[in-house]
Amino acid sequence: MFRKLTRAMFFYAALGASLLVQAAPREITYLLPAPPNLPAFAPWIIAQHKGYYLQQGLKVTFVAGKGGVDVAKQIGAGNALIGGAIGDTPIIVRANGVPVKAVAMLGARGVTLIATNAQAGIDSVKDLKGRTLTVMSYSDTTYYALLASMRKAGLAKSDVEIQAAGPSGVWQLFSSGRSQAMAGVPDWVVNAEEAGLAVKLMPAGEVFESMAQAILASDDAIEKEPDVVAGVVKATLMGMRDIIEDPRRAAATFVEAVPSYRGREASLEKVLRLYIEHVYANQKPLGRIDPQRMDSVRTFYVGEGIVGRATPLDALYTNRFVEPDDPATQP
Repeated sequence: MFRKLTRAMFFYAALGASLLVQAAPREITYLLPAPPNLPAFAPWIIAQHKGYYLQQGLKVTFVAGKGGVDVAKQIGAGNALIGGAIGDTPIIVRANGVPVKAVAMLGARGVTLIATNAQAGIDSVKDLKGRTLTVMSYSDTTYYALLASMRKAGLAKSDVEIQAAGPSGVWQLFSSGRSQAMAGVPDWVVNAEEAGLAVKLMPAGEVFESMAQAILASDDAIEKEPDVVAGVVKATLMGMRDIIEDPRRAAATFVEAVPSYRGREASLEKVLRLYIEHVYANQKPLGRIDPQRMDSVRTFYVGEGIVGRATPLDALYTNRFVEPDDPATQP
């Protein structure tokens, strides 16, 4: 009797340990193109803070890369399964043999805005000739989107002075008057305005129609770790959904996750509303990659010589991880 009881106790103890092991979340590294505490990454931060990744069985650690192109190269080299950049990035890196695809797009429009000093008399991209502009880095996709906007207007890179100033310097140099324009994300537009600069956004028709922030995964991850990729996509889109449904509450959640922003809730809400208006732009369903937009961006990059050769469209993206009928991710 005692031996049977002992064996039963060992059996249930072993079973319990096995279930704990099975329940342990999968630990992954997610590469972001800039420091992970920026409002640009609010969907990811909110998803992390509200436990959406854990619901998908994932424990995610965010690590900053040196721009979207660098993130893609790190993923392609196997240093991370998944990461973030702008949707244009696979077009740029895949032509050089980097095996990554976009697996979700966080918005229907481009995330790159060109902001100018309202007192500088800049009304079009052509007016940037002879001016100084700031970007985050020469390896970030916003830089390539700026080059594409210039090509669209008939300007060469040598027609302007472009300074790579980092995620803080990009708007600080702009707001202090040391540059007359800036290519970047909505966060930095609000930063420059709050620093006292009168900012004017370049009309949408002047700016190259690049794409929004995207989730990138390596070919290897898509083939061998589809559950991980699907979980990251679903959880991140849930964070994006929260922003769209209630930007004020989303700003409060962001502050809970990043306490250094305490007292700046109104500013954060303004940033999130810029994303909703200019970037997310009623995307249906959330996360879907538009093949026609991807194709037109690819055609422009190749035609203008920004990218050396065209990569087949199906090698640049997949919509297999976007679930159009999933109420968890749709507002």
